[in-house]
Amino acid sequence: MHLTANRKIFVAIGIAVIATIAFFTYSMQNEERNETGQNNASLNSKSLDLVQSISLPNVSGRIDHMDIDIAGQRLFVSELGNNSIDIIDLKTGKRINSISGLHEPQGIAYVPDARKIFVANGGDGTVQVFDSDTFSLVMTISLSNDADNMHYDAYQKLVYVGYGNGGLAVIDPVKNTVIDTIKLDGHPESFQISDELQPGIFVNVPESNSISIIDAQKGSVITKWPNSGASGNYPMALDEEDRRLFTVYRSPSQLSVLDTNTGSPVAKLDVVNDADDIWFDGKNKQIYLTGGEGYLDVISQKDQNDYQEIAKIPTGQGGRTSLFVPASDRLYIAIPDYFGQAAKIEVFETHKIK
Repeated sequence: MHLTANRKIFVAIGIAVIATIAFFTYSMQNEERNETGQNNASLNSKSLDLVQSISLPNVSGRIDHMDIDIAGQRLFVSELGNNSIDIIDLKTGKRINSISGLHEPQGIAYVPDARKIFVANGGDGTVQVFDSDTFSLVMTISLSNDADNMHYDAYQKLVYVGYGNGGLAVIDPVKNTVIDTIKLDGHPESFQISDELQPGIFVNVPESNSISIIDAQKGSVITKWPNSGASGNYPMALDEEDRRLFTVYRSPSQLSVLDTNTGSPVAKLDVVNDADDIWFDGKNKQIYLTGGEGYLDVISQKDQNDYQEIAKIPTGQGGRTSLFVPASDRLYIAIPDYFGQAAKIEVFETHKIK
């Protein structure tokens, strides 16, 4: 095509303008990347201490929740993708036994008084009970489906497990029987049991986009707090002393701090994506939050209404689940074998970050 002299001038000017815009856009993006890198470096320079890395040989797929035998120094790991439970000797950092042939194990609870391990299977909705010394099967308890998160309440001496389309089963760990069922309006995710605050149980129910509050004595839901501006509430932690509930949402990736007296949010922070566990460290006034994006978020509690991210520590892709043990100042993070990385448990020593 033949261009006149004027048109050539206009084209040249247009190209120059586009090149100038592209240059400034590139420069701004570089500046933003540099600032982000500097911020991440500043956060990571004050990180917790990685003190141990425990290999999980021949473990593939998703790793779910964990529990610990503090006296015996054993870690119990639910390997959902592997349909197995690994028992780790924490003194040697080695696997000492494995329970296989499970059905997508998710929640796990060690009951020291009864010397039993309770395992919630998402695949068939059962809770399997194992002797913690011999690892032999003691009992299988059938629920409707999708047995999931699990907690042992040492005060009441009861095991709670969320399951199905909306239920919280209460199990007597001595008799291995379900003694009560609390109805919910959707599948329960993380929940917290308080023996100090009344009402006593807080449950994330993302299907109903709310948090259910249960009176533990009556065994029923007494109120619900609707989610505000976010959805996908999965992990949950509790600060009983300050009466604060920490709930993490996945859309958007956000931590919401709620007043347990009213259910009203007092603070909100952006956090790591795909979070599945959160823990409150009362001694150091810090929150630990693990996400599948591959980071550990450390958040400082300045006071009961003031929170600030102080560290963002690389862990591994898919490192969503974790276990915080205040008695030993240890945080255990499960890293699956995603993207060619080896399955392992990363162990961090927790301390006050200044």
